[in-house]
Amino acid sequence: MGKALADQTFGFFIPTVNLMGVGSSKETGPQVKALGGSKALIVTDAGLFKMGVADKIKAQIEEAGVQAVIFPGAEPNPTDKNVHDGYKAYQDNKCDCIVTLGGGSSHDCGKGIGLVANGGNIRDYEGINKSTKPMPPFVAINTTAGTASEMTRFCIITNTDTHVKMAIVDWRTTPNIAINDPVLMVGKPPALTAATGMDALTHAVEAYVSTIATPITDACALMAIKLIANNLRAAVALGSDIEARDAMAYAEFLAGMAFNNASLGYVHAMAHQLGGFYNLPHGVCNAILLPAVEEFNMISSLQRFADIAEAMGENIEGLSLREAADLAIASIRKLSADIRIPAGLKELNVQEKDFEVMGKNAMKDACSFTNPRVATLQDVIAIFKAAM
Repeated sequence: MGKALADQTFGFFIPTVNLMGVGSSKETGPQVKALGGSKALIVTDAGLFKMGVADKIKAQIEEAGVQAVIFPGAEPNPTDKNVHDGYKAYQDNKCDCIVTLGGGSSHDCGKGIGLVANGGNIRDYEGINKSTKPMPPFVAINTTAGTASEMTRFCIITNTDTHVKMAIVDWRTTPNIAINDPVLMVGKPPALTAATGMDALTHAVEAYVSTIATPITDACALMAIKLIANNLRAAVALGSDIEARDAMAYAEFLAGMAFNNASLGYVHAMAHQLGGFYNLPHGVCNAILLPAVEEFNMISSLQRFADIAEAMGENIEGLSLREAADLAIASIRKLSADIRIPAGLKELNVQEKDFEVMGKNAMKDACSFTNPRVATLQDVIAIFKAAM
């Protein structure tokens, strides 16, 4: 967005192979085999394990001639302990490749396991590009239209001692192969569909107004916003609507392409504190914070916010830039209300007394560095209050 005054390199990171579309998860076996693994650790959550989805994937992998063992220990907001336990399963079973199955929690846990497979503790990798060795072969099968962790270099792990969500940003954690099959998403309940969909919208909006946005990330972000505005309500209303699910899978992937390369802003920096402190659902935290943070950010570029309003499907003809920018925020609030996202942090039992500590931690979070408006601690606390 700003004019470069000195040399600056803009990267673009993405998995080598990305498979989309109805039934694409049936490719899992051949893809794991193609990466040369002989025994896969399938990292998943208790829910998908109980529903038998993990066993289906295991059967597919074994059919391709690769052994597989299931680790169903990825909790929502995965912890350093989950990673440690998963790595123990990886070692004990002599695995040499990783398959993650689920949403962001499974993928992030799997990324963590892959990092510590090269030694050290997961806490050593907090920050940017701390790893020095390649990860084991890694296939990510996504089941929510939200985090885009199946195709990003971001890995968010909760430190159980400090209750801080550690942001690990490392290109080596990018899966080799990402699979987005809407068939695996149809069973997701409305509340989870809503929360993960708003997470994707947050990725797109934060990337679009980021200080390091590029024409590539802009293209991805705007299309993601359009698809979400047109399809999220339908996916929440009727989970079995495969067209809406497929559109949301593309939307979350495009939003991932945007933020994986333009990074994020204060919505995520602050949401990570809420998730770490109170173990709240990440998508819900993002959805509540998004309008409050973007109201603060709006003056950085009225044009960008007018673009967002248009992508959200609002009619901005005849409006001033300032009015159009306001409409972007109103449109986001309307979408949240329509899909029954809680109206404020109060409903999630968030305590004002924690704002100062969370604010300080948010300012240190890697996501805050590309926010388009500089914020003081007082600003961050005021945004938390505005989101109550």
